[in-house]
Amino acid sequence: MLWTVLLALLVLVLLQTQLSVCLRELRSGNSSPHTSSSSSSSSSSASYNGTQQRLPGAIIIGVRKGGTRALLEMLNLHPDIEVAKAEVHYFNVEEHYRRGLSWYRSQMPFSLPSQLTVEKTPGYFSAPLVPARVWDMNPAVRLLLIVRDPAERVVSDYTQVLHNRLTRHKPYQPLEELILQKGHINPKYKALQRSLYHQHLSRWLEVFPRDQIHVVDGDALIQDPFPELKKAERFLELPPKINASNFYYNTTKGFYCMLTAGHDKCLDESKGRPHAPLSTRAFKKLCHYFRKPNKLFFEMVGRSFSWC
Repeated sequence: MLWTVLLALLVLVLLQTQLSVCLRELRSGNSSPHTSSSSSSSSSSASYNGTQQRLPGAIIIGVRKGGTRALLEMLNLHPDIEVAKAEVHYFNVEEHYRRGLSWYRSQMPFSLPSQLTVEKTPGYFSAPLVPARVWDMNPAVRLLLIVRDPAERVVSDYTQVLHNRLTRHKPYQPLEELILQKGHINPKYKALQRSLYHQHLSRWLEVFPRDQIHVVDGDALIQDPFPELKKAERFLELPPKINASNFYYNTTKGFYCMLTAGHDKCLDESKGRPHAPLSTRAFKKLCHYFRKPNKLFFEMVGRSFSWC
């Protein structure tokens, strides 16, 4: 009888040990980068295969419809970069900002200590409170600003909003009615205000030194990505790992796609979408309106661009 009881206890101990092992394996399997990014727990001690979620060392701050997604995806070709796949909107959305840096960190990808985490949210550039908030997070963070012809940017901005509204079966005013009032430029139009680069950059330069902000030519990035990516690599102090062979021109899509490890990747179909119609007269007025703001921006960044 005693031996039967002892044998039963031994079997029970073995079963309990096996159950503990299974539970540990289950917890380990649930801590993948994909599931952890949606968790509100974001302690830097959380790890996965030797990696951790880290606050970004570089942020693409804008501009909206300037090529931020293209820049992020192209930088992601570099083996020493890990990027946040979605726009976080931490610094410019109060609900997110109130959640604190632990929540922000939880939105970042898992990376190795030698890798640079990069986040992009184009809404940061024009939001007044963001520069000081980013500085409070990390005064040494590197900032990338990608710009394009501001008049073209306005049209692209409108085109995206129009597409979103049509998708939801909602009406939207023609672009010309929003841009012009009684034949004159309407300065209250938000898409137009986002293209006043000098106003927004001045707020960033009140907080960050100029050499901490790298300006990327968005038009040049589309026409020939490689030279712009080399400049970005140098700014981020990364070894040159992105090559001209990582890019090829897709004649069907009409823009460059990426090639790495034998696999190609193109931006989604929303990129390169035909612009909404705008009369030549209205576009010329738009170009004229931006001449003085553009000149001020050129002086601030110490270079000029071939804009209308």
